[in-house]
Amino acid sequence: MNKNKAVVVFSGGQDSTTCMFDALNRYEEVELITFQYGQRHAEEINTARKIADEHQLKHHVMDMSLLSQLSPNALTNHDMAIEETDSVPNTFVPARNMLFLSFASALAYQINAGVIITGVCETDYSGYPDCRDMFIKSMNITANLAMDKNFVIETPLMWLDKKETWALADSLGKLDYIRHNTLTCYEGVIGDGCGECPACKLRQDGLTEYLSEKEAE
Repeated sequence: MNKNKAVVVFSGGQDSTTCMFDALNRYEEVELITFQYGQRHAEEINTARKIADEHQLKHHVMDMSLLSQLSPNALTNHDMAIEETDSVPNTFVPARNMLFLSFASALAYQINAGVIITGVCETDYSGYPDCRDMFIKSMNITANLAMDKNFVIETPLMWLDKKETWALADSLGKLDYIRHNTLTCYEGVIGDGCGECPACKLRQDGLTEYLSEKEAE
């Protein structure tokens, strides 16, 4: 497998776009894979396509709409209100990252890419069990055994909080681009978002903290 070629699991959000720029900084070849799984807003796919086009990157968009048939959750059931809870939130899509990484590995196999990159994070993972480091490590072993290839699944953001993710974006010279061109908001608002949903609050709190510390230096 080509260890200088990477596939980035890409949603067009803050985290995956930061991973994209980080990959472009470290690998000779980078391709993107985006999944259409019945998420709340088609704007997510449009945003991913726009970013890929602007950076002239090969972009694979895969139909995974079957995910919306498997279980009720607030990301694929557009009539369900998003709720914050003390346990796993109702925005959790069971098996999503497992399926995404399986299909990303299959693509990597076909294009001879030795590296698969995903922006999952255990530091502020909102209780999603498939964002944990232990799951990623087990998935890496499974992919290698299933296809008899030596893939490496990288998680550049695994131990970073949102403030540190913004710091990484800034170190890559891409903070402003990521702030104004990515889509994290559950309500489908690009950039700083609606400011009210859990994803927007987490993103904005991290940005505010980072910019405040940077200004104080």
